[in-house]
Order: sequence, then structure tokens, then C-alpha cells
Amino acid sequence: MPDEKKYKTVSVNRIARHEYEVLRTVECGLVLTGSEIKSIRQGKVQLRESFARPARGEVWLHGAHIAQYAAASPADNHEPDRPRKLLLHKDQIDDLSLEVASQGLTLIPLRMYFKDHRVKLELALARGRKQYDKRQAIAKRDAERRMRVAIRQRSK
Repeated sequence: MPDEKKYKTVSVNRIARHEYEVLRTVECGLVLTGSEIKSIRQGKVQLRESFARPARGEVWLHGAHIAQYAAASPADNHEPDRPRKLLLHKDQIDDLSLEVASQGLTLIPLRMYFKDHRVKLELALARGRKQYDKRQAIAKRDAERRMRVAIRQRSK
């Protein structure tokens, strides 16, 4: 029986799929301190206004809010909104940097989760949507929902 990997989702950026068209996703790790890990285990993370930016051969997560750990002393606690380094392979960093720079795309975190007791981040390479694109996506989703309901009603 193969090992089943346990995924425990901590935080989801719900508005990201509405605001952006996701082209592809990448799993990456984060460089964190001890008090940040404990705060993440309590679920005190917000990814809503966060984004990632490549800089000098590295990728950094900006705007992610990880609340301070209440049981830690003030000297040992972390800054909640500090930039955090993302752990990716060199070729992944090069590919993402090239696409962000040349095509005007952005890197948006979709969710943070635990995988084998390590914190992982699902990072999306995305293109921003215009207002009319958002309306089209909502109309398409509503139409699909109405079709599913109609099919269910007919089958009864």
C-alpha cells in the first residue's frame, strides 16, 4: 500500500480565482521561524492581499499576514507582515521570473497547507482579469449551475 500524503489546508486565497486567470500552479516551501510555524498551526494566516515577486534569483512572498504567536515572548516573536523567502528549484525560479517579466503576469498564492509536516504554498502564475471577464466568469458559472439543477430535476 503506497504512502498516502496528508494535506491539511491552513489558508485559502478565495478571491484569487475571481480576480485572476490562473495559468499554472507551482508548489513551493517557505522559510519560516518557529513562532510563525506555531501561528500557522493555529490557522492565523491571511493570504488575501499577498503576492510573490522574483528578485535577484530568489522569489519572495509579500503581504502575507501571519499573526504573532500569543505564547511567545516579545523578543522571540516574528514580524507579522515581513517578506518571506519561497523555496523553489533554480530552473523554476528562472522560468517564473522570465514569464513575469516578459508577459506581464503575476505570482499569486492560492493556498497554504501542511504536507508531511512541512508548510507548503500553492503559487499560481496568473493574469489579471478585467471587469467584463469577471462578469463573464460569473455568468458562465451561473449557467452551469442552472444546467445541473435542470438535469437533476428531469432525472427525478
